[in-house]
Amino acid sequence: MEENNNIKLPFGKINYILMGVGIIILALGYILLAGGGSDDPNVFNPAMFDAQRLVWAPILIVLGFIVEIIAIMYKSKK
Repeated sequence: MEENNNIKLPFGKINYILMGVGIIILALGYILLAGGGSDDPNVFNPAMFDAQRLVWAPILIVLGFIVEIIAIMYKSKK
């Protein structure tokens, strides 16, 4: 029996690199989004509403999803 050594991957090298970058951006956004709580539920912690959680984390998460969409849709010029 002949073995087929010409396996065609669904994406190219650039696609996988972009996917990795997108996952790293998403992970960073979710890490920035975490935290800000208080150990005592009767004590208010204003760190929950700082710019890191309300501005930067959502921007990074949306940017990560955009990079993932670009990584999936990108087609090399070969």
